[in-house]
Amino acid sequence: MFISHILAQRRPVFSFEFFPPKSDEAAKQLEKTIAELGPLQPDYVSVTYGAGGSTREKTIDIVTRIKKETGIEAMAHLTCVGSTRSDLAAVVERLVAAGVENVLALRGDPPKGSATFEVTEGGFRYANELAGFIRDNHDGKLCIGAAGYPEKHPECKNFAVDLANLKRKVDHGAQFIVTQLFFDNRRYFEFVEYARANGIGVPIIPGIMPITNANQIEKFTSDCGATIPYPLAAALDRHRDDGAAVLDLGIAHATQQCLELLQGGAPGVHFYTLNRSKATREVLTAVRAQMMTGVTAS
Repeated sequence: MFISHILAQRRPVFSFEFFPPKSDEAAKQLEKTIAELGPLQPDYVSVTYGAGGSTREKTIDIVTRIKKETGIEAMAHLTCVGSTRSDLAAVVERLVAAGVENVLALRGDPPKGSATFEVTEGGFRYANELAGFIRDNHDGKLCIGAAGYPEKHPECKNFAVDLANLKRKVDHGAQFIVTQLFFDNRRYFEFVEYARANGIGVPIIPGIMPITNANQIEKFTSDCGATIPYPLAAALDRHRDDGAAVLDLGIAHATQQCLELLQGGAPGVHFYTLNRSKATREVLTAVRAQMMTGVTAS
């Protein structure tokens, strides 16, 4: 089913993101995570594409297996990096042939060791070009998603330019938006408000990453341009060396975030799982329980 059709049902949509494993041990961990999160019945899951398209084959394999073996809707990430139009056309054809119906069109991160994005000869420079290419060649067969940045893309000079770039993605075929992680809900609500004012009318799904490790999340936010609000940052620093306390803090903050977002009109939540199940499982279970009992976030 198209994710756009799922979103049209006007109920909270919950989804998980996985990344292709780089070792046998990591592959076993991913299988364990999928098995543990499966009973939560996500509306869909997505699988990332490594920097520079380095995990293309694994991404296709995992998305295809999830779709066929679990019955869960699956979305493949697809990036411009390191690929020609012919390369991308072949990947899309394989996904369509495998029954995959959803793709997230991204520019992608530079390959490891490269500081800047470089256009592959015969390829695309921007995600909107990739979205348009997919739409023009597979209209009616694939639902296209795009990425949005509540705190703007780290390479973009200002927020207005970033929103104009997002509008181009939608104009070229993106039917929904999944945001980069953030920890201050005000960022999301302002982002949605500005997007609507700029003519972007598609659903905007907030991306949430429950914190499980202080050093790890600090690196992630530094890389992607997101910020950690002072009270949360201070609490993380106090408990930096206490893994259990950091996990509890991360679960509590993410749960509160999700409840506030859904009460504020967000169409659902996309969880960045890091191929682990505990934090996401506890957050989603708590959110659903509180939604059923009518408990509000405070």
